[in-house]
Amino acid sequence: MIRVLLAEDMHMVRGALIALLNLEPDIEVVAEVSTGDKIVPGARQHKPDVCVIDIDLPILDGLTAAMTIRETMPNVRTLMLTSLGRPGTLRKALAARVDGFLLKDAPPTELADAIRRVAAGERVVDSQLALAAWDRGECPLTDRELEVLRLAADGADPADIATALSLSAGTVRNYLTTIMTKLNGRNKVDAIRIAEEAGWI
Repeated sequence: MIRVLLAEDMHMVRGALIALLNLEPDIEVVAEVSTGDKIVPGARQHKPDVCVIDIDLPILDGLTAAMTIRETMPNVRTLMLTSLGRPGTLRKALAARVDGFLLKDAPPTELADAIRRVAAGERVVDSQLALAAWDRGECPLTDRELEVLRLAADGADPADIATALSLSAGTVRNYLTTIMTKLNGRNKVDAIRIAEEAGWI
């Protein structure tokens, strides 16, 4: 019997997933939580084989919880669920060394199969998302350009960025122009969106 902890903040979705998984003859949901901060304590208490975790959870995000599980309970496997089919989300999940990554709109049979495969030691990644991440390629920005864009994404204006990085405001504006050109962004906001979706910032 594969013991599962399910972390999902939407009550209706969580209830439906539990009902579906408990229909499987070899899977048992032994614990359910609705916030990310309860995942690690729940895993310690119930000792699941697999934690099925929604990436976007209140209080503590799913990836941070998954990384903590990997560091403190290496025998517990992690399978991430997300409604955001963005290559950047997959890159972040792989960087966190999760064992599986599945879109929430996948058929229920795929979820049960993914749980079995992850429990058996395999790494499971949604194939369409993996292709999209592969197609996106490497980040074209330099480390300095990424620093500038991260600060811009946090709401800093060129003067603030210049102060933070010990640059002139003109140099920062030049960096932002170069970034927009490299990313084919219509403007700064568009460039930030492109970089975020690709998982570069």
